[in-house]
Amino acid sequence: MTSKTLRRRLHHGDVDGKAHEHLEASASDGLNEPLLGNHESSDRHSEESTLAELWNDERRMEQLHWTLLFSQLIVQWAQWLANIVLGSGSLIGRFLTSATQNGQRTGLLAPALTPVQEVRLKNLRQRLEVSFDGSRVEHQDALKQLWRLAYPDRELPPLKSELWKEMGWQGADPSTDFRGGGFISLENLIFFAQQYPESFHRLLHKQDGTRAEWEYPFAVAGINISFVLAQMLDLQSAKPTSLAGIRFLQLLQEDEMAFDNLYCVTFQMMDAQWLAKRASYMEFNDVMKSTTTQLERELALEDVTSVKDLPAYNLLAK
Repeated sequence: MTSKTLRRRLHHGDVDGKAHEHLEASASDGLNEPLLGNHESSDRHSEESTLAELWNDERRMEQLHWTLLFSQLIVQWAQWLANIVLGSGSLIGRFLTSATQNGQRTGLLAPALTPVQEVRLKNLRQRLEVSFDGSRVEHQDALKQLWRLAYPDRELPPLKSELWKEMGWQGADPSTDFRGGGFISLENLIFFAQQYPESFHRLLHKQDGTRAEWEYPFAVAGINISFVLAQMLDLQSAKPTSLAGIRFLQLLQEDEMAFDNLYCVTFQMMDAQWLAKRASYMEFNDVMKSTTTQLERELALEDVTSVKDLPAYNLLAK
């Protein structure tokens, strides 16, 4: 067994991202935390303060002081090690030209694009700019094509029908669900059904694992994945500045449909995360955060030069 195969299996085992996942707290997360308790005070409590309590306060302040000093020392050592890595000629060293300064991370500078990358990136961005328009015949035809791929043995319903909810659209009119996903999200679903039909149908019909009583809606989840993936890869910027975006450019060099293939990997990875966390509908956003964290970690692997090199690609079945 090669080291590459071993690494791939190890990362495949870390499907829920718990081994290395960093917890991030946002302002909104903080609002969900319990209050710090009863803030009422009384004069009697102040009078009962003892010298021992004051002494303990001073000791705590001293401990915080030393903790801060040690933290600063650790940061300095981390920066020193980063300088060694950046100068080592490794793949990360070639890509990363930024550093951490004053506790703030600067942007990464992508290498110069090859002619192939420029053309393919331009085409991908043009696809991202196309909004879904239910009045356009080609967009209507794409929805019909998706239905036939999803349910080849069933009759095609009207474009406004309660039957569309079975696929995971929120209402009887799928065109109202696209919003920020755009037409590319529908193209991604069609690509998934065509290239990886077994995985597509297993996810559509929720055939893997023990499912939640309140499952995520398949089609709407697919739209969200398209949107999140485009953001993560920094595709709307003039030039990607995130590590994931820079590594994606290399995948695009090897595969014109890298975004669509990566979409399929991400969808399958999301469902694996969903099962590992035993999640329910209200936890979908948390599952997506874990999924993007795991995907960013896999994209950072040095031996990944195509989508098929990603450990999570092994989850897909044709």
